[in-house]
Amino acid sequence: MRQLLTLRAASANSGPRRAAALKDPAIIEDGAVLCVGGKIVCVGSTKDALRDPWLRKNRSKIRDVDCAGKIVLPGFVDSHTHPAFVNPRLVDFEKRIAGASYEEIATAGGGIRSSLEAVRKIAKSALAAKVLTAFAAMAAHGTTTLEAKSGYGLTVESELKSLEAIREAASHWPGTVVATLLGAHVVPKEFQGCSQKYVEIVCTEMIPQAAKRKLAQFVDVFCDQGAFTAEETRQIFAAAEKHGLSVRAHMGQLSKTDLSPFLRFHPASFDHMDHVSNDDVSQLAAADTVATLVPGANYFLGWKEYPNARRLIDAGVPVALATDYNPGTSPTISMPMAMSLACTHMKMSPAEAVAAATINGAWALRMAGRKGSIEPGKDADLAVFDVKDYREIAYWFGANHCATSVLNGVVAERQ
Repeated sequence: MRQLLTLRAASANSGPRRAAALKDPAIIEDGAVLCVGGKIVCVGSTKDALRDPWLRKNRSKIRDVDCAGKIVLPGFVDSHTHPAFVNPRLVDFEKRIAGASYEEIATAGGGIRSSLEAVRKIAKSALAAKVLTAFAAMAAHGTTTLEAKSGYGLTVESELKSLEAIREAASHWPGTVVATLLGAHVVPKEFQGCSQKYVEIVCTEMIPQAAKRKLAQFVDVFCDQGAFTAEETRQIFAAAEKHGLSVRAHMGQLSKTDLSPFLRFHPASFDHMDHVSNDDVSQLAAADTVATLVPGANYFLGWKEYPNARRLIDAGVPVALATDYNPGTSPTISMPMAMSLACTHMKMSPAEAVAAATINGAWALRMAGRKGSIEPGKDADLAVFDVKDYREIAYWFGANHCATSVLNGVVAERQ
């Protein structure tokens, strides 16, 4: 291979990448990777790999993936996706083009609420098939690990069905899926004006059942204007903590929210982060909570402003990138597209974008011990790009140059 981006850590317990550390992809020229049993066992130069005694002895049993002239990096870790939906939101799309705002569309019955009926009615197996199709499309663009949220049912039955569909889809996909309960995506229409009653259902029914049935590792909340208040978010986080689930949140997309009350819950990630105060930036720089930026949403919504990645990175906040794949505000499965937007609209360097899309995405899912870098002992998750320089991954937009993905040792070549 021409370049092997290992993303290996400078020290064993370095935590998520920050500041200057985001800029070091730890490249090996003319590299090779040996994987056995779904794990990486050797990383180095091609010359050294060919001298490996074990490889020489077992050469006939090894499958070669020819990466000559190509770029190899860790499989992308897409740490924020919403795949459990049925239909695209084309009416919202047209209304937005005609000038309607995010809030106006939601008030008129569009937005998240317009996806509820179809998810509530669809059979679990049919929803699982749709989710699996999305997983396969993501893998074709280099994603090998992803987070998958519920959130388009917003009843106990449909939220659990969505999580079951995610689990079923994951069982048929060679990559790794981290499931998140997003019962607190928005207050459903039947609870308008009495949101506390819905919050109680999330806390006393959804979360306990999801935890008992091991359907989710995380609980997420959309904490913003038009969704859930800071106090409601605190209640939901407390319920998640009580039942042994970790937390993450949509924060600061539409308005600023004080983050300090939530840090005691040790959230894995705050996502969107368009609006954040100087005090909160300082607190995040001292914590391991990752700021996950999703520029695909800003692009699709037609917003002129994007999250201020430079401000966060320069302050020492660990930053990740994700697609925010969903039917209303970011219908993209492409991590390279998210990286391109990060470079062109958020002024991240290509090296920073790579780290944010791999190792820091793994930290945002608390899977950095297994994912996000190419090192012995980690899962065999690789993305092979048919380009000559890793910077081309973010440079070419609207085209897929991923030639091969390796997901837990399973080779999925692009058809």
